[in-house]
Amino acid sequence: MDLRSGKAFWPIQNGLIQSYPPLDQDLQTDVVVLGGGITGALVSWHLIQAGASCVVLDRRDVASGSTSASTAMLQYEIDTPLVQLSKMLGEQHASRSYLMCLQAIRDLEQISQVLETDVGFQKKHSLYLASRPQDARGLQKEHALRRKYGIEVELWDETTIAQHFPFRKSAALYSQEAAEVDPYRLCHALLHSGTRQGVQVFDRTEALSWDMDDTGVTVQTDRNFSIRARKMVFATGYEAQSMLRQKVVRLRNSYALVSEPLQDFTGWYEKALLWETARPYLYARTTTDNRILIGGEDETFRTLPFRERRIPFKQARLENKFRELFPDIPLETAFSWAGTFGETRDGLAYIGEHPDFPQAYFALGYGGNGITYSLLAAQMIRDRMVKGHHPDWEVFRFDR
Repeated sequence: MDLRSGKAFWPIQNGLIQSYPPLDQDLQTDVVVLGGGITGALVSWHLIQAGASCVVLDRRDVASGSTSASTAMLQYEIDTPLVQLSKMLGEQHASRSYLMCLQAIRDLEQISQVLETDVGFQKKHSLYLASRPQDARGLQKEHALRRKYGIEVELWDETTIAQHFPFRKSAALYSQEAAEVDPYRLCHALLHSGTRQGVQVFDRTEALSWDMDDTGVTVQTDRNFSIRARKMVFATGYEAQSMLRQKVVRLRNSYALVSEPLQDFTGWYEKALLWETARPYLYARTTTDNRILIGGEDETFRTLPFRERRIPFKQARLENKFRELFPDIPLETAFSWAGTFGETRDGLAYIGEHPDFPQAYFALGYGGNGITYSLLAAQMIRDRMVKGHHPDWEVFRFDR
């Protein structure tokens, strides 16, 4: 599957940080992780910390799939509002997912501090805007329910918004805890740290098949070598749908751009993360080298040639929408790209076991919270393997 098109910013900015060899021998390990993106990196890093030996395989270069196209806004807020999610799953289940994502941001900050490399992690506030006047009432309900479960969030009215920003909206939720990161550097830093502790990483090595029995799994690769493991973790993102009989994700094309470096951010209060109630939504953040990163304009997943042709058109639409919000910021696009994005019915990830794969776990961070979901998957799978349980194992299960 073609996971990105155009000129994604992160690989261009960072270059080839590190390469890994293809698999050239048979191996035995505790866990084999399929996927060398941010999810596989987090999973393997947590497993090796817990004392489990681990092998990571990727059929591409590591971090070159969805990770390289990510806009990496770290938010506890799920694409499905808490009020709506509570109606779908019940308040207890819904609130737990929000609180877990909130804790995930804090945990990612701690991880970024122990890595040897600066991964561009910055704490931020975020502003969730009412796209239309009629959305204000929904934000009022959302504010009340979040506060009920101890989430610090402020409800801003039109006057308050206008005091901080150059645009007028009927309402917004101003959240205290959010962050941004360089996903490409984070992925490479985690893999590098993992290899220093014993993780074995092999890219340009495809898993062609796997056989599972009561004692474990044997993975056969395209280079005619095999890996025997006790467990397997699918960290294959949107490509995992092709392995599953049930439909778990709706694939979309999503578009993004990054500006040339700027010195003038006139009107952008605190450079807070921005997103809106419309679906699909516009979102924006800044980078550590003072660029603006804008994303959105999602549409039904189409073929690579179609998506390539759409990038200039979508870039123009993103630019125009941003300029409507910030007319005094001199936006000039440096790079634009498109990536594959996936939505689930309720906006939650799929993490855990599947009856068709008795010796495997899935870590599928679908939705707008991909990196925070990946962190949760890593923690939950680690605890399930090491301790035999995780208290929130049911939250992201396949049969929810």
